Amino acid sequence: MKIPVWLKPGIYGAITGAVLTAVVGFTWGGWVTGNNADKMAMTMAHDDVIAALVPVCVDMARTDPSRAEKLATIRAASTYQRRDAVMAAGWATMPGAETPDRDLAQACLTALEL
Repeated sequence: MKIPVWLKPGIYGAITGAVLTAVVGFTWGGWVTGNNADKMAMTMAHDDVIAALVPVCVDMARTDPSRAEKLATIRAASTYQRRDAVMAAGWATMPGAETPDRDLAQACLTALEL
């Protein structure tokens, strides 16, 4: 069987075009793999949940009878220990949860504007 002369450049062109399309799509086009898309979706969902729970944390802090003492403890703590102080105060533990959430404590600390 004899291969036509024009077929070889056509095949090379198609392969080169496919490779260039994939490279441009993944680098500049915003294409992602399924695994990366799942990670991004989980991160966005986690951030949205934390953002939705911050008002609950702030309300728990506002209505706490021993608020003044706990705020004094949080303010007295060093900057990197304040999140742990919010967790110890119990404001980052949501109703029904057994343990406080570190990310929620950090977001609550930011919302409290100490």
